[in-house]
This record gives sequence, structure tokens and C-alpha cells, in this order.
Amino acid sequence: MRACDAIAVSDVPAPCGSQPQPAEAEQLLAQFSAMPLAALLASARTLSLTGHGTVISYSRKVFIPLTRLCRDVCGYCTFAQSPRQASAAYLSPEQVLAIARAGRSASCHEALFTLGDRPERRYAAARSALKRLGHESTISYLQAMCELVIAETGLLPHINAGIMTAQEIGALRRVSVSQGIMLESISPRLSEPGGPHFGAPDKDPSVRLAMIETAGRERVPFTTGILIGIGENRLERIQSLLALRDLHGRYGHLQEIIIQNFRAKPGTRMAQAAEPPFEDLLWTAAVARLILGPNMNLQVPPNLSFEAFGRLAGAGINDWGGVSPVTPDHVNPEAPWPHLEHLAHASAEAGLTLTERLAVYPEYALAASRWLDPALTPRVLAEIDATGFVREDPWVPGASDPFVPARPALRRSGGSVTTLLDRATTGDRLNEDEIVRLFAARGPEIDEIGAAADRLRAQVNADVVTYVVNRNINYTNVCRYACGFCAFSKGKLSDHLRGRPYDLALEEIARRTLEAWQRGATEVCLQGGIHPAYTGDTYLTLVRTVLEAVPAIHIHAFSPLEIAHGAATLGISVPAFLERLKAAGLGTLPGTAAEILDDAVRAVICPDKLTTHEWLEVVAAAHAVGLRTTATIMFGHVEGPRAWARHLLHIRDLQQRTGGITEFVPLPFVHMEAPIYLRGKSRKGPTWRETLLMHALARLVLHPLVTNIQASWVKLGPEGLAAMLNVGVNDCGGTLMNESISRAAGTEHGQELPPERMEAVIGSVRRIPRQRTTLYRPVEPDRQRLSFAAPALQPVVQTPLHVARRERPLSQEQGR
Repeated sequence: MRACDAIAVSDVPAPCGSQPQPAEAEQLLAQFSAMPLAALLASARTLSLTGHGTVISYSRKVFIPLTRLCRDVCGYCTFAQSPRQASAAYLSPEQVLAIARAGRSASCHEALFTLGDRPERRYAAARSALKRLGHESTISYLQAMCELVIAETGLLPHINAGIMTAQEIGALRRVSVSQGIMLESISPRLSEPGGPHFGAPDKDPSVRLAMIETAGRERVPFTTGILIGIGENRLERIQSLLALRDLHGRYGHLQEIIIQNFRAKPGTRMAQAAEPPFEDLLWTAAVARLILGPNMNLQVPPNLSFEAFGRLAGAGINDWGGVSPVTPDHVNPEAPWPHLEHLAHASAEAGLTLTERLAVYPEYALAASRWLDPALTPRVLAEIDATGFVREDPWVPGASDPFVPARPALRRSGGSVTTLLDRATTGDRLNEDEIVRLFAARGPEIDEIGAAADRLRAQVNADVVTYVVNRNINYTNVCRYACGFCAFSKGKLSDHLRGRPYDLALEEIARRTLEAWQRGATEVCLQGGIHPAYTGDTYLTLVRTVLEAVPAIHIHAFSPLEIAHGAATLGISVPAFLERLKAAGLGTLPGTAAEILDDAVRAVICPDKLTTHEWLEVVAAAHAVGLRTTATIMFGHVEGPRAWARHLLHIRDLQQRTGGITEFVPLPFVHMEAPIYLRGKSRKGPTWRETLLMHALARLVLHPLVTNIQASWVKLGPEGLAAMLNVGVNDCGGTLMNESISRAAGTEHGQELPPERMEAVIGSVRRIPRQRTTLYRPVEPDRQRLSFAAPALQPVVQTPLHVARRERPLSQEQGR
């Protein structure tokens, strides 16, 4: 070994903990060797389905070989080159950017940086090139190129940079979402003279295990794996897997383990070596699943098995690795990537749905505060759905882009989804885990759920689709709370957001009520911020103001939060305050301010608002005094399917007790102006898949207790609304006339959907439109006539904030 090949002491991380006991590996080898291959594969597949369901993932990437110089010489490698072979020691920044930009144009999300180990330690050409580039080390240049790619293209780097120190791993953590190094094998025999790792000091198993452990201490989502067929035996493979299992058990950082098969390459020392049989690869993949358990992400590169790769899906794997539509596999250039359509077809043949992920796996993306640098977290959140996979399409709630993905042709998926749907349609209460399973649906399972919900809708509501002609009156946007999702409420420092703070004059509220009545409305919906000066008497004054203007109009008003606030300011109980409101003329309550009925989520998005229990108690109290309510969910920000399941079960159980809920309304989170999104701490609303599933599963999970499922045209747009009518929705909500809250958040779908347009949307899916009252009763013919061809609305007056203006009305009310 030349002196320049030696590993500096500072390069070697602290040694890892105790190695697996040989007896365990020998026992497992005997156990697995005694099993027929078919039985081994079946056990592995069952375990994989337990942990990952029917999803098999991949990452769409570009391969950036920053340098092909390497101080190591492996017996099977064609990636590493000498300076004489390489056209340049390093890719230039312009070359790096060209590859990255081509990847972004091809909808890639990952920039895979692969390079040799510390070539500057061996080659003067590398040292000279780095000096010209303004860097002292390959790692320093790599860090700069990662920063450049992120800034210019938004691609998220994954780094395979060889052996690094803790300091280097930490520095690269700031510019990458994941890192990796293959263990290859725990066997030191392979580094002996004549072995594949002779002349490759960085392939010392103890050095590699130590670096993998250091990555765990640095909280880096890490990729590693074993290379089979290079001279190791099956016992050593199992020992290698056990060592990785134990490291992961200590740090939880191994996001992925790869089982890679050796392929002989011309021009290498091992060009004539025998490649492992395909059955040996299947055996090793299955054994890896059985050793590593159901939740580990297990990958076998598909391109190294050529046309036989589809059989690997039955060996317990759940990932195909990185696949590039732009660049070749520079490590295995003889093995082209399979076309994505071919990969999807092979996955489907195995009963799996191909799903794109980022370079950082879903479970680590969803725990970004622990595993990712804060500067990278917003970029990751903007790319993922609620389960941590890549968003499937460009649709976001509130955008004017009419993109609505087509529904695939129906085919029953069979298995657990079909069984759960059969139970739900008979009215069974599904449990939390079962609902989470349904929210995980992809591919044909989605269409099966949508079709089941639509059949149930037809059974319960026939082909009638209802809507109400109403007007929203948001009487103030001043609020004492600072909810992370809300762009509507204004405080002292929020004038720069949409609109200035206002507090409507009672005369303006009365004028809007009368105008709504003259345009055929049967309802006004009153909601606003929690103004610090408001008391329970304020809400009573608002009710009386509306009824004095139009005695016959229905008042749908005040969220549970407003009810709790009003009761507290008067020093009376919530039921007592509700009785006063009802006596004053309040008709029903909107079940808003629910957000997500899961206190762990509420602690993030609205920590000072009502708890889940408090919200449910206010709504139950309303039902007890004879006031019916709606119920809502706002989804697509920081929560996930388990929180959705809990929310739906809370609503179902409440309805089971009280029967007071008129309809359930899913409200997709509109992200554009939401503070929590602007601070980089939330996703950008639900995906189309999630939105479709939420509406469909609301129908199924709440059956038969809640009979009306409503979709919000403000969030979805007319095209989205029409699509929801095919997955269990039977109500389109209100025409609104004025819409302020979603508009403040950034929705572009307008402030009114008049009856003419509403009925056109309903008719587009061959349903029967019907106006309704708030309580789902028929509307008088004269009301309906007025609602069509209504005159244009007069300009609204947003009364500037002035606390003193309410002193006279409030003092009068307090004196009654």
C-alpha cells in the first residue's frame, strides 16, 4: 500500500459498537437454508406488505458524477478512472448545472452526487484541479456544488462521497437530504491479496461501519447495503445484515438498505468472475426482509437484473431505487434504467403500485425537524404529500388551474380494501388503523373507494345534489389568535397581508343581509375573528341586527370557538349562552374551528384555541339545546392520515350520541398566504388523491350517521367540485355571494357561484340540482325565482377598525 493511499487517523470515525454474535448468524443461515425458496419469498412478501402495503417506490433522479478519480482500486469497478483516462478531474459548475437543469426539466427531484474517495490524496491532478476551482478538498467542492444545484434548480441532493469525518458529514447534511455508503460486506477476507477490495483501504468493513454509525449520530437519513457475489458467502451476508440491523436499532437512521448483485465488467480484475445466480439474489433479498423486519425500506436495483427484474417485487422489496430519465447509471453503464412505464407495469403485475419518493424517504421527510437541516425542510415539505411521497400532480387547492386528474377505469383491487369497504357500506364502525389503511390507497384502490362511496351516495341521496343560496358575512378580521394556517385574521402587525383590519358597522351588516334576501338567499352565515373587544353581548347584537333587517332569514352563525369566547366573557356556561343565542334567533352553527381534532396537531397549528374535547363539548351542547351544526375538517398542512382517521371517528361518535350534525364538509388547506406555509413549516395543501379520498372516505366512514357530504367549490373550483360529485358528495354548499376567508388564504375561485353556474356544474355530471334551506328543507318558489338572474352585488364597505364605534350598540345591549 502506497503512503498516499493510507487513511489518515482523523478520517476514521469512532468505532462502532459490538458486532453481531456469530451464533445468531449461523442459526439464521440454518433456518433460511432449510426453507424452500418459494416459502422464503412468500414470507418476505407478506412481511413487506405488512410494513409498506401495496406501494413500491422509486426516486426520479439525475446522476452527477462529480469526479471519477478515486484513491481506491476495487477489483470490479469501472466507475473509477485515472487522470489519464478522465477528460477532466472534476465536472465544472457549468457541467453540474447542465445535468441538474436537464433533470429538473424531466421532472426529477433528486440529484445523486457520486464520486470517488478523496482523489486529492492520491493524484496531483486532483489537487491542481481543486486549486483552480478554489477548493482545498473534494468534499468542499461537493458542498459548493450541492448549494449551487439547490439554489438554481431546486433538486435535492443525495450524496455518495465515500468515507468522511463527522465534521464533513455534518457539513454536507446542510446541503443534502440524505447520504450513503455501501457497506458491501462485513468480511475482512475480501481485502486480502487477490480479493476484490485489495488496494481499496476505504473498503475496510470496520471503517465503513464506523462511518455509518457516525452518520447515525449526526442524524443523517442514510442509505447503505450489501454487494453480493464478490467472494463473500451467505453466512457473511447475514452477518453484514445483522450489523446494519443493530446500527439502525441504535440510531434509526438507515432509511434504505440495498441488496445489489455483482455484474462482471470488461477491463476489471473480476471480468471473468461468475455472477451470482438470479435465485441467489432473490434468496438474499428475502433473507434481508426477514432479518430487517417489515418497516425497513429494502431496495434491489432493477437495471442489474435486466428483463427478469419484475420477479424481484415478489422477494419482499419495497423500492426500486433511483431511476433516471436523463442520465445513465455511471457505476453500471452496461445496465440501462428500465423505462418508467415498464417499471410501473412490472410493479402492477406483482400487485404493487409504483409511487415516487424523494431522495429522503417518507418517514424521514415527515420527521424533518429531527432528520433535516432547517434550510432544506421547506423544500421537502413543498414536494411531498401527507404520507411523505412525492406529490403526484401539480394540483393545489384554491388555484385557478382547472387541472383535475382523470379517474382510471374501475377494477376491484381485492384484499383488505375490498373487505373494509364492504364493512363500511353496511354501517360498521371502522377503527383507526383500518381508516389509515384506506387513506393509504393508491392506484386501482383509489377508484374502488371512490366507486363504493358513489354507490353509497346514490343509495342514501339518490341523484339529487343540493345547494343553498346564502351570503357570507365576515364581520371582523381582527383576531386575538394567531393560528398558523389563517391568512384572514389581522392583528396589529398584519396590515401587509390581504386587506386592512376591519370591523363591520351594524348598518353594513344589515344592508348586506337585506341585499342577500333580495337576491333570493335563505341564509346568512356569520363568522369572524375573535375580536378582543367582543363579548357574548356582541354576538347577540349581531343576531338581532340581522333579524331586524330580515326577520325571515335563517342565521347560520358562530363557530364553537366564538361560542366559547362569548360564554366566557359573560361569565356563563356554554349551554346557557347557546340558549340566549337561540332565543335571540340563531338558527344553526357552522362546525368550523375544528381544523384537525387531534391535539398533537392542534398544538402545532392553533395551540391556544379549543382543545379537541372542548370543541366536541361545545358542539354537543349546541345539539342538546336544539341547535344543529355542520362539521368540518381542514386537511393538508402538517397532519397525516392517522389524524384524519381520529377526526372522522370523533365526528362519527359525536353524531352517534347527539344526531345533530347536518353535513360534513372537508376543507382542503389553501396554502398560498398561510403563515405556516410562508414560514416553511407546512405542506402546500392536500394532493388530488388525498382530496378525493377525504370526500369518499367521509361518506363511507360516517355512514349511516351523517347523510350529507359537502364539497367546497371555493377550495376546489367548479371542475374539482364536479369531480367530487362522483365520489360520494351530494351537496355543493352555499353560493356565498361574498367569500373572505379562503380568498385571504390565496384561493382564486371567486367569491360567488350563483345558482345558474351551480346547477350547470351539477348537471355536468348528470345529477338533479335542488336548492335547499340550511336544514335541508325545500325552498319556496319565490325565493328560487329571485336567486336566478339576481342583480349585481353593491360594493361592500369594510368598516375600518375603530373599537369605540361599538360602544353605543353594546351598551344598549348590555342594558336590556
